[in-house]
Amino acid sequence: MRKISFFLLVCLITSLVNAQELLCTVRVNSSQVQTSDRKVFQTMQTSIHEFVNNTIWTSANIENEEKIECSISINISKKISNDEFEGSIQIQSTRPIYGTSYKSTLFNFRDNNFRFKYLEYQSLEFSETTHMSNLTSVLAFYINIILGLDFSTFSEEGGNEYFNMAQRIVNNAQNANQIGWKAFESDKNRYWLAHDLLDSRYVDYHMCMYRYHRTGLDILAEEPEDARYEITEALENLKSIYRENASAFILKLFFDAKSDEIVKIYSEAFPNEQARIIKTLVEIDPAHSSKYQAITKPEEGGR
Repeated sequence: MRKISFFLLVCLITSLVNAQELLCTVRVNSSQVQTSDRKVFQTMQTSIHEFVNNTIWTSANIENEEKIECSISINISKKISNDEFEGSIQIQSTRPIYGTSYKSTLFNFRDNNFRFKYLEYQSLEFSETTHMSNLTSVLAFYINIILGLDFSTFSEEGGNEYFNMAQRIVNNAQNANQIGWKAFESDKNRYWLAHDLLDSRYVDYHMCMYRYHRTGLDILAEEPEDARYEITEALENLKSIYRENASAFILKLFFDAKSDEIVKIYSEAFPNEQARIIKTLVEIDPAHSSKYQAITKPEEGGR
């Protein structure tokens, strides 16, 4: 009986370890803050690192080698009181590409509206049903965005569970004193990020995410021509979103993460492929148009 109980305990511990989904680097920068007590920022960094990496965020069985690599950088610009701080938070996540060592950026966003309380050595707690702390709510919100985007690249609408959780976190924070959660405060904040990822008008975004990565990047090393065709078709899907709303938040997020990668993908394409994709990209992402025009220019020392 003891052997069976021990076996079950080992299985439980193993499943809990495997269930932790993130391999997240956390950095807290406090160089702008004038204070003699710098230890609190190191303690803060450690607490956030443990909160993010040790919390079980999903019910999915994720092996150690499948953990999602991401980074969270918090830049503190002001110490408002003994336990209240203000600054920005930068979040980035990547996805490994099948059969290669390459990691594709899925999310790269800086949130400049980050004000929170942190009491040294106090445990960080998060609730799915109430807004307990702006620090943990913001962290949990972006973690669910990271998870949703990653899962959406492996199955169509695979990230909806996590986008819905992000939406619940937004709803819970509607009475919070800190900004970043409400629709009227900005058209590019946490409210609109969760809203747009669940908006039925933007279903083509999710189709693009899946096709671009799963049937495009994942076969690029072995079948480059087929892969580029899939990526081109995926990007063509974004035209419907641009024509519906040229300033759509999710378009900006997509191309901020992908523009450099897209240029590299098509730098070796045939001239007719290049001409087609440049025309599409200049239309739907004019902010990076000069970058896309460089697709047809051979790199120095190249072909």
